[in-house]
Amino acid sequence: VQLQASGGGLVQAGGSLRLSCAASGIFFSRIAMGWYRQAPGKQRELVATITRDSITTYADSVKGRFTISRDNAKNTAYLQMNSLQPEDTAVYYCTTTWFRRGYWGQGTLVTVSS
Repeated sequence: VQLQASGGGLVQAGGSLRLSCAASGIFFSRIAMGWYRQAPGKQRELVATITRDSITTYADSVKGRFTISRDNAKNTAYLQMNSLQPEDTAVYYCTTTWFRRGYWGQGTLVTVSS
C-alpha cells in the first residue's frame, strides 16, 4: 500500500491550494481516508475525514474553508483548502487504515504567508 501526497506549496493568506493523495495497492473504494497536519512544534492533528460512502467530518478550525473529497476512479483523495491563514501552515499527511494497519503518505508542506 502506498499513499502519495502532493499539491503543497507557498500561498498568501486568503489563497487556496488543493492537495491530492494518490493511493495504490489497495481497494480504494472500500476505504476511508483522512488528512492530518503537523505544524512546527505542535502535535499532529486531524483535519478532515471521508468515509467510503463520502461522509465527511472536519476539525472545527477548518470547517467552512476546507473540503475533503474523493475520486474512486482515480484512487485519489483531495483536500481543497480555501481562505488559507498563516495558522494553516503545516505538513499535511494523508492516511488510511486497511486490515487494521495504518498507512501514511509522505507529507506535503503548506506554507501560508501573511
